[in-house]
Amino acid sequence: MSLLFVHEAEDREYLLAPGETQECDLGVLEVPENVEPGEVVETHIGEPFTARKLRGPDLFNHFERTGAPMMPRDIGLIVGHTGVSGEDDILDAGTGTGVLAAYLGRCGASVTTFERDPEFAEVARENMELAGVADRVDVRTGDVTDQLGDLDRYDVVTLDTEDAPTMVERTPNLLRDGGYVAVYSPFVEGTREAVSAAHEVGLAEVETLETIQREMDFDDRGSRPSTAGVGHTGYLTFARRV
Repeated sequence: MSLLFVHEAEDREYLLAPGETQECDLGVLEVPENVEPGEVVETHIGEPFTARKLRGPDLFNHFERTGAPMMPRDIGLIVGHTGVSGEDDILDAGTGTGVLAAYLGRCGASVTTFERDPEFAEVARENMELAGVADRVDVRTGDVTDQLGDLDRYDVVTLDTEDAPTMVERTPNLLRDGGYVAVYSPFVEGTREAVSAAHEVGLAEVETLETIQREMDFDDRGSRPSTAGVGHTGYLTFARRV
């Protein structure tokens, strides 16, 4: 499995597998076959790189991307509001880069995720290998709405697709008792449609959140929220089958 090699002083990092070589202005970094997380490997001119085990934020930064992936703060809300655990079976529609599916797999859940674009699906499979969750995340090519008759019931359904409101209408037949559906949308119009669909099919605990996050600035003058922007990413709607 690949490791992250970090040069703290230069704020530099490279994703490399055992046996690989990286050439840069800090020298040639040759990764030993038996390297372990925490070990320091030096380039041929003595610059130190520390090996680190990959974690979720590292995957977000280093996955091959096929579009804008879901942000970690959105993923955190999904995990927190649905209570994803290692005992869960999850249906994920709209794989994309696969960041959400990888996070859910790393929580220990079994994930079935659908991606319409065959090329995107293949990239997502490679990303699952990188994340070490290929045994828990099944990336399927196709439109999930064409496969509903062949699917089981799930503890959580996550939706990041344009036709999410249509899928919400089907979730009572896809969710186990007490299970959650989580819908991500960058636009308020799609969010409103998803909320209406959830109410129409009798889902409970319907709640919508706008995800906004601001970094803090600390300097000699004082401390305040960053003026760089409000950090809006999108809207998350949650509902539950009871």
